[in-house]
Amino acid sequence: MYTSYNNISEPNIEDKPMTLSEDNMGSSKQEKHTIISAYDSFAPLYHKLCQQLENDPLRQMSFYTFFNVLGDVADKSILDLACGTGVLTRMFKSATKHVIGVDISEKMIEIARQEEAREPLGIEYLVGDVLELGEIDQFDIVVAAFLLNYSQTKEQLLKMCQNIYANLKPNGRFVTINGNVDMPAEVYPKWRKYSIIKSISGPLQEGTPITITFDINGEQFSFDNYCLSKATYNWAFQEAGFREIHWHKQTISPESMEQFGEEFWRDALDYPMNVYIECVK
Repeated sequence: MYTSYNNISEPNIEDKPMTLSEDNMGSSKQEKHTIISAYDSFAPLYHKLCQQLENDPLRQMSFYTFFNVLGDVADKSILDLACGTGVLTRMFKSATKHVIGVDISEKMIEIARQEEAREPLGIEYLVGDVLELGEIDQFDIVVAAFLLNYSQTKEQLLKMCQNIYANLKPNGRFVTINGNVDMPAEVYPKWRKYSIIKSISGPLQEGTPITITFDINGEQFSFDNYCLSKATYNWAFQEAGFREIHWHKQTISPESMEQFGEEFWRDALDYPMNVYIECVK
């Protein structure tokens, strides 16, 4: 098993087993219902903001790094997990041969299907919980934008990774944007300039909820992510069977650097909110 940290300073974890309990293998039915209801309720606002933010600097930064890590997807089959309303999913279809998007929110998928009906690209959308996904098919690439950070425990994270692994062909890749697990709480205020508010109600430790609020032109929506360490992430990837794990840092395109200036991006680079993870089956 090979782990790399692209300019990320972090020691490799030992290849040793960890003990799992059965207590937290998945969210309770009530927790799952709460999550689905929340996303169903702000799905229209989420989609509206995604459309408004086409040229948003934060989106430019996230997508620039993500697509650089993803690389060439020509003639590849892609499974997009936590696809939301399909904004990212539609970006893949122009080059790929087959794309399926999956999201836990029926309302998000409903909007994605409406967009597909309005402008057909041959994308299939499914309602599904990654914790219960099983095997849909065998794909060249599985992608996810901000999926794994919904895992509240190492058991949930492992289950997600196992289902991702099950949907990959041999040598297939999993590429994801994830919240930066090493970002200390004291630097959260620095991200307000990018219209993102992060807050916690207790010490930052395994399982701590992190509330993230997007404030765009006076309209807000919030959701919780959960803190799990980089060691826990690497353990879950290894236990799921991935033979390579690569952590990539945030980067800024030359165009965005020129447009907004080095000073604007300084905090984004010094205190990155996101990391980009690539795993190979």
